[in-house]
Amino acid sequence: MNNYQAPAGLLQERVILVTGAGDGIGRVAARAYAAHGATVILLGRTLAKLESAYDEIEAAGAAQPAIVTLELSTATIADYQQLAETIEREFGRLDGILHNAAVLGDITPLEMYDPDTWDFVMNTNLRSPFLMTQALLPLLKQSPDASVVFTTSSVGRRARAFWGAYAVSKAGIENLSQMLADELRNISAIRVNCINPGATRTRMRASAYPGENPQSLKTPEDLMPLYLYLMGPDSRGTSGESLDAQPK
Repeated sequence: MNNYQAPAGLLQERVILVTGAGDGIGRVAARAYAAHGATVILLGRTLAKLESAYDEIEAAGAAQPAIVTLELSTATIADYQQLAETIEREFGRLDGILHNAAVLGDITPLEMYDPDTWDFVMNTNLRSPFLMTQALLPLLKQSPDASVVFTTSSVGRRARAFWGAYAVSKAGIENLSQMLADELRNISAIRVNCINPGATRTRMRASAYPGENPQSLKTPEDLMPLYLYLMGPDSRGTSGESLDAQPK
């Protein structure tokens, strides 16, 4: 899977939503999906970053993407319902979601963890993917071959000291993904999986490990074979898995 060679038209005529599309892995994944034929919906909270990602995709000659700005930490059920209605009205379909948006919060002992920061992280990293997926499920069920991919972390599988709400939110994502995959397995064509990117050259990684040499890390581009594999039809039959983009 990590050495997967995606055919050029892998995602042709598919509509894929990418959260956190303005930066890091989300931006690179959006670009990769577009390069392989998808119409990509770029979702994030910073319009300037989304516009920059939009321009990159257009300059590469891919299908014209769309932009949705949304603050996930405070988004309401009505916001997600409106998102679903907009996608249905503008595109008539949805074939995939990459839940990539996340915030790090504080790296600090639980004893000192700020409750407001805890809520901000949990709302962004866990509540938002749950509500968004719930609102978009009717559209995904109409697709003949839909894929939902959640971004997880090694600290979501086994917590480490000081990782606080981030680790707990990613543990929740692991469970949410497995539960949804199990519920949908026999009643739909939707597959649901997690990707653990591992140590990757992103701004979040630099915040968590400020003393680390970024040149020693894989780039988001290096991880794209797995992101393309799970989003495309070659991964049919793979669901409920949590896969490493950088297996040891």
